Amino acid sequence: MNLFRGSSFKRSPLVFLLVTVLLAISLSGCGKETATPTTASGATATPAVSKEPKPTVRIGYQKYASVNIMKSRGTLDKRLEELGYKVQWTEFPGGPQLLEALNVGSIDLGHTGEAPPIFSQAAGAPLVYLAHEPPSPAAEALLIPKDSPIKSVAELKGKKIALNKGSNVHYLLVKLLEQANLKYTDVEVVFLPPADARVAFERGSVDAWVIWEPFYSAAQVGSGAKVLANGKDLVKNYEFYLGSRSFATKYPDVVDAYLKDLGTTNEWAKANLPQVAKQLSGELGIDVKALELALANRAYGIQIISDTVIKEQQLVADAFFELKLIPNAIKVSDAVIKK
Repeated sequence: MNLFRGSSFKRSPLVFLLVTVLLAISLSGCGKETATPTTASGATATPAVSKEPKPTVRIGYQKYASVNIMKSRGTLDKRLEELGYKVQWTEFPGGPQLLEALNVGSIDLGHTGEAPPIFSQAAGAPLVYLAHEPPSPAAEALLIPKDSPIKSVAELKGKKIALNKGSNVHYLLVKLLEQANLKYTDVEVVFLPPADARVAFERGSVDAWVIWEPFYSAAQVGSGAKVLANGKDLVKNYEFYLGSRSFATKYPDVVDAYLKDLGTTNEWAKANLPQVAKQLSGELGIDVKALELALANRAYGIQIISDTVIKEQQLVADAFFELKLIPNAIKVSDAVIKK
C-alpha cells in the first residue's frame, strides 16, 4: 500500500502524522553513532579516572619530644616522600596553641600532653587520639626561684603561679593543690606561654612556675630554679599523638607512616641520648646539659590508645569540668576512632 497516494493522504490526516514520526525516527538512525572507546585489541576501554593529587602533610610540633627528634632526623620526610607526599613543619610554643591550629585546619597532625586535647575537645575541635608515649611524670614540675623561702606547696596559698593555660601542667597544678589540701582558688594562676613565663619567673613577677621539659631543666641550669614538686605519683603526663578526624580517616597511610617513624625514632633516641641532646641543642637554642637532664626525665616508646588510657583521660576531663575550666562535660572516647 502506498501511504502517499493522494486519496489516502486526503482521507486520513492521522496517517500523515504517523508517517512523519516514522520518517523522523528513520532519519535519526542514519546520523552519527556515539563511538565507544576501545583498546588496540578492540576491547572496550575503561574511561580514564583522574587521581586526586596527594596533599602536603602539615605537622605541628613543639620544642622537645619525639616529634622534634624525628623532624631533626628527616626520616619521616623521606618515608612520606616515597608515598608521594610532601611535609610542612610548624613549631608551636605549647600544646594548646598547636591544637588551636588543628581546630582551624592549619595543621593535620601534632602532639601534646594530656590536658590540651581535653580543652580542645570541649571547644568542639574535630581531633582524634592516634597513639601515646609511656607515662613521664618526672618530665613536668612546679619550680620556685633559687632564693625562694617556700618549702612546700601548701605555702603557695595566696601566691602567683604561672603556667600555660590548658597545657598538661595545668592538671599537675590541680593535683598538687589537692594533695596540699588547697583549693584551686587559693592561688592566683597567671596564664603565660613558656617564654613569657620564664621572664616573669626570673623577674620575680610570679612566685612559682609549673612547666614541662625541656623548659624546666633549662631554668634549673640557667637560673638555678628549684623543683618544689614534680608529677611522680600524681599524674601520668602522657604525650599524645593527635590528628584531625577528617585527615586521619582519609589518609590512614600517612598516619601509619607517622606512627611507625615515631616508633623508630623513640628506639633510636633512647639508645643515643647524648647524641640527641647535641643534635637538638642548636635547633632549640637550649644548652646541651639542660637537654641531657630533660631527656633523662622522660619515657620512650609508642603505645596504642587503650581503654585504660581513655579512662585516665576521662578523669582529667571530669576534674577540669568540676573546676569550670572547660565549659561542658565531654566523653574522651568520642575522640577515638572506632576500630
